[in-house]
Amino acid sequence: MDHLLIFKALSNEKRQLILQWLKNPEENFIHQQHDGQFNDGVCVGSIQEKAGLAQSVISSYLDMMQKAGLLESKRIGKWTYYRRNEQVIQELGEFIKKEL
Repeated sequence: MDHLLIFKALSNEKRQLILQWLKNPEENFIHQQHDGQFNDGVCVGSIQEKAGLAQSVISSYLDMMQKAGLLESKRIGKWTYYRRNEQVIQELGEFIKKEL
């Protein structure tokens, strides 16, 4: 886990919000619900719509967060879905408790 990359990804308020929204996708992305299933994550378009930013900006934000390990992605057809990487987030919390 690259802590510096994670902290850089978290240094932006909108990226923090995205991570918070993805914590409870069923509450934050109601219009995407397909039988209440979010196992594959939330599609980029839904995240972009909620964030109110250009698709290119959202894509770069999601890419940065994925490279930092905070997000996982899954491609289904022409759509890419993102969800939180809970293991990395848990490890980050433990690192902060022990080291900082």
